[in-house]
Amino acid sequence: MSTENLNIKEDLDSVQLAPAQQVELNNLLNECHEYLQHCDDELITKAFTLSFLSHQGNARASGEPYYLHPLEVTRIVVKEIGMDDVSVAAALLHDTVEDTEVSLEDIRREFGDVVAHLIDGMTKISGVFKNKGVKQAETFMKLLLSMADDLRVVLIKFADRLHNMRTIQHLPRKKQLNIATETMELFAPLAHRFGIYNIKSEFEDLSFKTLDPTGYKFIARKLREKKDAREAFISKFMEPVEEQLESSGFRFTIKGRPKHIYSIYRKMTRQQKPFEEIYDLFAIRIILLDPHTKEDCWRVYSFITDSYTPIPERFRDFISVPKANGYQSLHTTVITNTGQKVEVQIRTEQMDEIAEKGFAAHWRYKEGAKKEEDINRFVDWVRDVLDNPRPDAAVEFVEDFQLNLYTDEIYVFSPKGELITLPKGATPIDFAFEIHSEIGERALAAKVNGKIVPLRQKLKSGDQVEIITGKQFNLNPDWINDVVTHKARARLRQFIKQKERKVSDQGREIWARKAERAGIELPDQELAKIANKLKYPSTQKLFFDIGSGVFDVGKLVKAVKSYVSKGRIDEAETGEDAVSSATDHYQIAHDLKNTGGTSEGLILNGELTDVRYSYARCCNPIPGDDIIGFISREGDIKIHRVSCKNTRHLIKTDGERIVDISWARNIGSQFMAAIRVVGEDRVGLVSDLSSLISKTLKTNMKSVNVTSDSGMFEGTLIIMVEDIKHLDKVISRLQKVEGIKEVYRYE
Repeated sequence: MSTENLNIKEDLDSVQLAPAQQVELNNLLNECHEYLQHCDDELITKAFTLSFLSHQGNARASGEPYYLHPLEVTRIVVKEIGMDDVSVAAALLHDTVEDTEVSLEDIRREFGDVVAHLIDGMTKISGVFKNKGVKQAETFMKLLLSMADDLRVVLIKFADRLHNMRTIQHLPRKKQLNIATETMELFAPLAHRFGIYNIKSEFEDLSFKTLDPTGYKFIARKLREKKDAREAFISKFMEPVEEQLESSGFRFTIKGRPKHIYSIYRKMTRQQKPFEEIYDLFAIRIILLDPHTKEDCWRVYSFITDSYTPIPERFRDFISVPKANGYQSLHTTVITNTGQKVEVQIRTEQMDEIAEKGFAAHWRYKEGAKKEEDINRFVDWVRDVLDNPRPDAAVEFVEDFQLNLYTDEIYVFSPKGELITLPKGATPIDFAFEIHSEIGERALAAKVNGKIVPLRQKLKSGDQVEIITGKQFNLNPDWINDVVTHKARARLRQFIKQKERKVSDQGREIWARKAERAGIELPDQELAKIANKLKYPSTQKLFFDIGSGVFDVGKLVKAVKSYVSKGRIDEAETGEDAVSSATDHYQIAHDLKNTGGTSEGLILNGELTDVRYSYARCCNPIPGDDIIGFISREGDIKIHRVSCKNTRHLIKTDGERIVDISWARNIGSQFMAAIRVVGEDRVGLVSDLSSLISKTLKTNMKSVNVTSDSGMFEGTLIIMVEDIKHLDKVISRLQKVEGIKEVYRYE
């Protein structure tokens, strides 16, 4: 709406909302009074009214009035994150400056500096994410930089992204995949670092549902099928514990919800087990209602272990030593008298809210100096992670950052007893850099619990670590494979780059001398073209191989002479295959000629199209799988399963190459698939499996790889199938073979 039609001051003072909008506003105010410590009704009413007026006439992709989006974002801020009324006003208005004629100065005049500052931060973040020319990794770095200014900006951004993910089905498929990948790779781990578990889990589940709808539906259906049995088990399990809790006067509530769907999928793929073999599908949570204390949690733990046998190595005390994001809880896994393992979490009501809402819960539970202290500590962590980031290493930065966000933590001690939190898998090298970069650079050896150990040895929680340093610089580039913290990896990469630069400079000098003797004068721009034709991404990489003796400088001389005289490089002269420029292959897929597959095999962007395509060997897609296409640098389309481990990386790094692909009917080809079979070993088992597949099911079996140990049989069968239904039929029949315990598609 233009400012000619919207006089902010007058309209906010005089407008009468329609009954439907008044109901929505009243509901929002009621939620604010329920969930927030303080609620300025006038501020929120004014923000709601301006949001409604400024977005009038605009609609979302779903066809709904646009103002409903900022309203739903605000409800997430209130109910699921729990912040303050200033954040509520900013959430209601977060799209006004970017999408309407309302200016930042209008916001500042009517709502004050703080609301204007938050909306300005949201607008800048949105602008960065809409810039298609910016790689996601660099985008994420800019997001973090803005976060270090005011954390509420990112918390509101979480709410904005969450509502967009909840309504993502209305967008084109290509856009869905890009947004879901970005959410899984960037937003979910950052929400994890904030400790906002409920948001992080939903980010992952909604992204998984978008990227692999078949896998998501399979696990969701399995969980629904087990729901009644799960609830009955939890009720029976808790009977003896509840009796002790009630007789001891505890006020409590019990939750027995399943693990979120993506975490179950991760366990299945990591352990290569079917759904039925994942034992810890749910956790029982005992929440002690206020004013119970952490001491009461230990009493409840004793009730659990009085009734069931605990597994010592599965016990975790996050109450005495909280996680870096403030998470506190007691975790234990016990075994029932039927042999089933059950995870139990024990925490107070306040601990539970901090566990669910993480860092945002500080707005509810802490005031004044303590709140500021915690906020400043988190900001310091962000600034530390961003210490001297290099634009040329943006992807590496994000990989390191995600590694530190998602990994489990260990707690070690300095010689003076200072507690240091490190990612699981950390070494004394990581510890040294965590203390100070100079200690890491001069580290010679380490003492762990008083004994000299290698610097590469992995640390455990409770270790006391002392670093022995020398006077001289002692960095070792080989450490890069042993460290896990961002600090250590960033410094080692910098050191390796410096060494590589020296070798490249030497290679450049070798070339310069050789070129001078050969009478060659060639601009750097032309030399870069030749390097590209020799499969080098840059002249620096080429000079590095020359400096290190990997590439003969004489071949470069021949290549340059060939290029100058003929305008091309002959294979015979260079010993290298010619490589076409990548830019030649960004042609539209509809213009490609079909040299593989059949024209009936694929539907591209909604149309049956003749394209040159091939199937990725990393995931072996078969008809019926959810698939995605990527235009390769050779110009054909490479087809991957959406659930393939490489798909997310390709979307993240080369999103512009993605094309919307689906299967057509009557493909008429055979596709390779792998099946994992586990069962009791017996004479003739392999023969029975082979006979069933080849004779009864009329299916071609390419190979069988089996092992037998302690009476158990494990095998991988490679078969040729027509589609996913054919594969499911084979799996279903194999499950009925005598002695077979598990049959599933093998990744």
